[in-house]
Order: sequence, then C-alpha cells, then structure tokens
Amino acid sequence: MKKCQIAVLDDYQNAALESADWSVLRDRADITVFEDHLADPDAVIERLLPFDVVCVMRERTPLPRKVIERLPNLKLIASTGSANASIDVAAAGDRGITVVHTGYRSDPTVEFTWALILACARHIVTESNSVRSGGWQRTVGVDLRGKTLGVLGLGNVGSEVARIGSAFGMKLIAWSQNMTAETAKATGAILVSKDQLFERADILTIHLVLSSRTCGLVGAAELEKMKPTAWLINASR
Repeated sequence: MKKCQIAVLDDYQNAALESADWSVLRDRADITVFEDHLADPDAVIERLLPFDVVCVMRERTPLPRKVIERLPNLKLIASTGSANASIDVAAAGDRGITVVHTGYRSDPTVEFTWALILACARHIVTESNSVRSGGWQRTVGVDLRGKTLGVLGLGNVGSEVARIGSAFGMKLIAWSQNMTAETAKATGAILVSKDQLFERADILTIHLVLSSRTCGLVGAAELEKMKPTAWLINASR
C-alpha cells in the first residue's frame, strides 16, 4: 500500500514531532517537516504538490483558494488550534478536502501575556543584559498595584488576564464592540468607551480574533491617545 505523504509547515522550532505521538503513522505515512517559511504562493504550491496531508502551524502559511485549487493530491488540512482564518474552508469543501483542528487551551497565552507585562514593569530584559555584561541595576521597576489595566476583548483569554490583574491590585477597564457592562463586571472590570480605554490604560492588552470587524481596529489614532508611559501588549494573532 502506498504511504500517505504528510507535510508539516513552518515548524521554526522543530517542535511538532515532539508535541504529539506520531508513531502510529510510521507504517502508513511519510512525514516531512519544513522549518523554513515560503511567502510566495507559487513556491508554496510547488512544495506541497506531492502531499496528501498538510499540517499548518496556525496562520503562518495561508491556504487561500488559489493555492488549494492547484493541489490535486491534497485530501486533508490539519491546523493547530480551534480555528484558522487563513484557510479557505469553502474552497477546501468544494474540492472534497477535509479541514480539521487540534484542541486549544488559553492558559499559555494568558501566562505569556503576564510574562510580557511583568517583564515591562520590572525591566527584566534591560536588567538581565546589564548584569550579564558586568553591570548592576540601571532602572527602577514600576508597581502594578493601583495602575489601570485596559483589556481590549474579554473572551477566554482576556477575562483570565483581567482576573490576574485584579489579583495584583490593578484597576480594570475593558472595551470591545459587543461588550456589555454585565460582561465587564463579571470579570471585575468597568466597561468604558474605546477612546477612554486607550486614554486611561497604563497597560493595554489586546485579546481579539482577527476578523473583518477587528482588522485595523488599533491604528495611529488610537495609539496617539495613549499615555507616553503606557505599555501596549498584543497577544492576539
């Protein structure tokens, strides 16, 4: 029996084969891992022509209709996470190609968001570099207690980020297009206008899914409203 050909794309960290047990496929499939990224659609098509299955790392390589329609051997697209807006699901369906997704937990994104916030507040990178180069403390850290945490989007990730902010003694404000005062209150936050969110936040963290409604939601006009001392954390894809 001919083996199935599986491609894993954009595995920059060479982590895919260590993140799951692929041994069950050993006798049925050949797995090729690509660590580099191809931006040109024609180059992507040329690379993927021999493959029956393509595994994509979130939105690193988009699979629009113009790519999918030129991959005659493709039968399955598997994506990490619960959704992938860069896959043309309709085009895949038209060609009988199945699109599947792995499970998803928001904990890593929440933890990474707070790693960034704490690194900013305590100047972790600056101080680490100073010590490693033979220096000593160069800055004074900022206390989070009493500061205003602005959360743009209170979904699974944003609501947990807000909850941890409350544990640090921060004031919580939030906004998104469909947010209600009750939704904000449930996480301990106060619903404010979009302008107020950017004007008042000492730390502003973004947790939204990319869509036609959210594309371009934060631009020069919004950034100009922020305090010169504020930090912007973008953990959205």
